Amino acid sequence: MRFALLLFMCMAWWGQSVFAAPQDIKSFIPVKKERLKTDVQALASITPARNYRNVPSLNRSADYILAEFQKLDCAASIQNFAAEDHNYKNVICSFGRKDAERIIVGAHYDVHGNTPGADDNGSGVAGLLELARLINETGPALKHRIDLVAYSLEEPPFFRTDLMGSYIHARSLYDGKVKVKAMICLESIGYFSDEPASQFFPAFFFRWFYPDRGNFVVVVGKWGQGDLVRRVKNNMSRGSGIHVDSIVAPPMVPGVDLSDHLSYWKFGFGAVMVTDTAFYRNPHYHEPTDTIDTLDFDRMAEVVKGLYRAVLDL
Repeated sequence: MRFALLLFMCMAWWGQSVFAAPQDIKSFIPVKKERLKTDVQALASITPARNYRNVPSLNRSADYILAEFQKLDCAASIQNFAAEDHNYKNVICSFGRKDAERIIVGAHYDVHGNTPGADDNGSGVAGLLELARLINETGPALKHRIDLVAYSLEEPPFFRTDLMGSYIHARSLYDGKVKVKAMICLESIGYFSDEPASQFFPAFFFRWFYPDRGNFVVVVGKWGQGDLVRRVKNNMSRGSGIHVDSIVAPPMVPGVDLSDHLSYWKFGFGAVMVTDTAFYRNPHYHEPTDTIDTLDFDRMAEVVKGLYRAVLDL
């Protein structure tokens, strides 16, 4: 037990200190928080809830996302797949050469149970859509192909199975021998709090190394992918006005593998999660109270600014 404690303490220290990066490169990134609000509202207002049982609601969500992608100068497409006698959809927007090494940015659009899912994961999808608009509007010279993917079936009962939308997508890349530079998963990026002791952790000693106020965003990766975590975290810090933290830990640490990046790990791809830490901070997680009025769109916009910088500079 003492060895495990020491191990995790060292892990937390390493993640905190080695990954520290000054916000020394500021640039104007035209994120529009009004568009973030519109996207979250569009998804959170869909009834019945967009869970796996309500396929028409999931289809309405996919149609909304596809329509937003189709407004842009990107290759927009649907990846269909079947699960338990129903058809589900991943929605994809691609920028850049098809034969170039890829960066995948993904977020799931389904919800847990009968919840509106504003933070989990309307915020992630809104961030994905805004990132697509930024790439389209700024027209940067792309070193890589960028695939932005909105997934279905992240939530239980499909989580950790080969029927997750992200698993379907990751497997298609693996089977197609596609070169993937990195994957970034957006999982709940809109809930923040400045209240003392508003941030919780998987173990007590994390409090020695991380803020106790839930006013930051975290880049999460597993052991062996520290360089990727470092690059994403540092680039986000340079492009954003929000504090960006990071952690590199084994998947056994609760929360480290709890989203779509897990699917890419299964196929050997480098993948990280960007998150507000979900249930370690947000009391509305998987509750009917996960509504748009609980989100901080100013800070959420800063997260998207950082993501834009991270994706372009990987």
